[in-house]
Amino acid sequence: MRRDPALPKSAPSNPAVRNPSQRNSALRNPALRNPALRNPALSDSALSEPGSRLPGPGLRRPGLFALLVLDGLLLGAIGLVLTPMYAGAVPTPVGALLSIALLPWLVLRTGELDARPGMAGAPLLAWLLAVGVLGVGGPGGDVLLPATWQSALLVFGGLFAGLLALRKVLMGEVAGERGPTDVRGDD
Repeated sequence: MRRDPALPKSAPSNPAVRNPSQRNSALRNPALRNPALRNPALSDSALSEPGSRLPGPGLRRPGLFALLVLDGLLLGAIGLVLTPMYAGAVPTPVGALLSIALLPWLVLRTGELDARPGMAGAPLLAWLLAVGVLGVGGPGGDVLLPATWQSALLVFGGLFAGLLALRKVLMGEVAGERGPTDVRGDD
């Protein structure tokens, strides 16, 4: 490793590299080799200050995000209640159809706020949590998710519709405040 002739002999050639185990990563990273490319916000002094935050993507509307996740939770609970409905002698799974129709909308709107998989899929996870907890071990030990085709339609139809919407967000087909996001990782 060549030393900068302007630096004194006692100073390390790269101030960002403090211990020998970091030297190899510093050689591969052009931002650590060239001081002009370093981000001053990521300097050691900036990160060691109390209350400092790493710059990066953040949620711009946390209230709206929380509301969409709460809607996913409520949609799961209401879907469970409305799934075993009958119109006369005919079973009409209104809750399942409601979940299949609304869950993708919740995921897509959340994907417009933040296209990261964990954030965009949060309403789907909240819905799945509500259906799983209330359906299997419901209030007072009642089972709200009996082994019928209506219950299967609720669980698998809602999960499939939510995952399709999440796939759409991850493929970048939804352009929100952050724009399309590349999640493949093959820069």
